[in-house]
Amino acid sequence: MVSSVTNSNSAAASTAASSSASSSLTGTTSAATESQNFLQLLVAQLNNQDPMNPMDNAQMTTQIAQINTVEGIQQLNTTMTSMASQFSSMQMMQGTSLIGQQVAVSGNTINISNGTGGAGFNLAGPATAVTVTVQSGGQTIDTLNLGAMNAGNNTFTWPNASTYTGTTAPTFTVSATEAGTAVTATPLTIDTVSSLSTSTTGALSLTMQNGSTVPYTSLQQIF
Repeated sequence: MVSSVTNSNSAAASTAASSSASSSLTGTTSAATESQNFLQLLVAQLNNQDPMNPMDNAQMTTQIAQINTVEGIQQLNTTMTSMASQFSSMQMMQGTSLIGQQVAVSGNTINISNGTGGAGFNLAGPATAVTVTVQSGGQTIDTLNLGAMNAGNNTFTWPNASTYTGTTAPTFTVSATEAGTAVTATPLTIDTVSSLSTSTTGALSLTMQNGSTVPYTSLQQIF
């Protein structure tokens, strides 16, 4: 009779272990299922333990703590996935207000419209001498000496935009110094946002009027 009970419990333990392993391999195990499988295995283990050498209380406590940790991580992953989805939706809703707005984004293109054109740049610190070099097809076509400029975002207008006959938009570089020491200058393109889009990862992108697409994170200023 004792042998029959022991074999029955062993079979239950084996069945529970097989079910747990199968679920884990197929990726279909939920937090509730994991907890249920664990409890079945624990009960089977207690029923089949050696009466002369029972399971240590500390070992049992450790196993329970481990299953609770796994269950907590699964619940956290579910919560974070939901929050990421909500954040993406909120970002898209907020981004729609940018459509039709003129903005400054990372880039070195001078967009020309109706004979006028300009761009911007960000200075890491104040500069006593700032020079903008305009290029087309790899050749310098104009140089602007802007003088002293403050730190942060600055803009400039290219006075010869109305006479530009190139087939592609010109580009520019910025050189800045303060007391003979170079100041980091990051070029910025000024254009109008025409639409928004999101990638498969939920990242928001801006489609500009000139046809280029830039990540939302490159947005530097809204005019």
